[in-house]
Amino acid sequence: MVWTNSKDTALRERAQAVIPNGMYGHQSVFMLPDDFPQFFSRGQGAYMWDVDGNRYLDFLCGYGPNLFGYAHADIDKAYSDRTAQGDTLTGPGAEMVELAEAMVGLVSHADWAMFCKNGTDATTMAMMIARNHTKKNTIVLAKGAYHGAAPWCTPLKGGVTAADRAHQVFYEYNDVESLEAAVREAGSDLAAIFASPIKHDTFVDQELPNPAYARRARELCDEHGALLIVDDVRAGLRLARDSSWSLVGVKPDLSSWGKAIANGHPISALLGAEAFRMAAATIYVTGSFWFSAAPMAAALATLKLVRETDYLERTIALGERLRAGLDESAARHGFGLRQTGPAQIPLIMFEDDPDAAKAYAWNNALIRRGVYMHPWHNMFICAAMTEADIDFALNVADDAFKTVREAGPLEPVAKLAILHAMVDA
Repeated sequence: MVWTNSKDTALRERAQAVIPNGMYGHQSVFMLPDDFPQFFSRGQGAYMWDVDGNRYLDFLCGYGPNLFGYAHADIDKAYSDRTAQGDTLTGPGAEMVELAEAMVGLVSHADWAMFCKNGTDATTMAMMIARNHTKKNTIVLAKGAYHGAAPWCTPLKGGVTAADRAHQVFYEYNDVESLEAAVREAGSDLAAIFASPIKHDTFVDQELPNPAYARRARELCDEHGALLIVDDVRAGLRLARDSSWSLVGVKPDLSSWGKAIANGHPISALLGAEAFRMAAATIYVTGSFWFSAAPMAAALATLKLVRETDYLERTIALGERLRAGLDESAARHGFGLRQTGPAQIPLIMFEDDPDAAKAYAWNNALIRRGVYMHPWHNMFICAAMTEADIDFALNVADDAFKTVREAGPLEPVAKLAILHAMVDA
C-alpha cells in the first residue's frame, strides 16, 4: 500500500481551529518529524494504524503503556467484563483491594499501594507524602529528569511561577559528588531525593544507574531522615518484575508506577513502605476516576502475565537483536549510531548529528516504510513483537539509511531549535 496522509492532514487543519496549536504535550507538532501522523484509528499487537490506513510497527508503544500488545485479548476482556458490570461507580470495586495485594506481593519494598490515573499524580503524591512525613520541604532531583507535567516538574516554564519551583535542588544523575553537594545545599530541610530508575532524559544518551550512586542516595536519605523516591512510571515492569532499582540492590521508600501496569488502560500507582503509611493516610488526594474498577481489572490481568510469562526475557532478547542489526546496517552505510540504555528501552541517535538532521531524516524515511520510531525520545520493545517483526524493522532501517546517505547534506531541523528554546526559556 502506498503511504498517504490526506486524512491526517485534514484532521490537523480542523484541530488548529479548536485545539491550541492543533496538538499539545508529547504529541505536539514541535515534538515530531514532519511526516509523522498525529491521528490513529486502531492498534493490534505490536502494530498500529493511522487514520489514513497506514500500518506501523510501533516502537513508541503509546510512549510506554503497551507492554503485552495492543488489544490484548485477556487484558481487554478483563476490562470490558468489568465495564459491563460497572466501572466508575460511587465507590471502588473489590478489584482495588486485589490489585493492592498483587502489587505489594510483587514489589519487595512495598507494604501498601494507592491508585490514581497518571504518572504525574503518583509522583506528586510521593512528594506530598515525603513532606508530610518529614515536615520538611526541599526535594533533590536530577537535572533533566522527567517526573510529570504538574507545575512543580513540567519541562516547559509557561504558566509556572517561582513559587511552584521553590524548595528544589538539582544534581547530575549518576554523579555521587553532585548528589552529595545537592544534599548539603538542602541542609536540614531535606524531605526527599527523587531518582529515575535509569537516566532516560530526552535529547541525551541514556545511562543505567551506577550502583555506587544508587547506594549513596539510599545512605544519604537514611542519614538525613529523608525519603528515597524512585520514579518507575516509565520503566516499571520493563527492567524487572520488582522495582527497577532492585537490579542494583537498593530499596526505595516510595515508588511511582504507571504506563505499563494495565497495558494501556488508565491507571497509575504509588507504592510505599510501612514507615510511611500514616503520612500517606493523612494527605488529601483524589479524583473522580481514580477508583474506577475496569482499569484495575485490566491491571490484575496484566500482572498475572507479568508473573506467569517470560515476557521480560523475550523483550530483552528482541531489543538486543534490534540493536545488533542496526549497528551493522548503519556501519554498512557509513553512519555511526549511539544506542544507549537497556536494549528493551532503546534510544537511537546518530553520531556527528548535533542538530538531529540525520535523525529526523531517517525517522521520516522509516515512517513512510511502516516503522514508527523517534529521533530523540527513548522507545520500547513490547512482548507482542516477534523476531520477524524485528527483522522487518531492520530491513526497513537499512533502506532508510540508504535514503539518508543518498540525500547528501541535510538542513538543520528548525522545529527542534524552537523546542530547545522553549525548554531553555
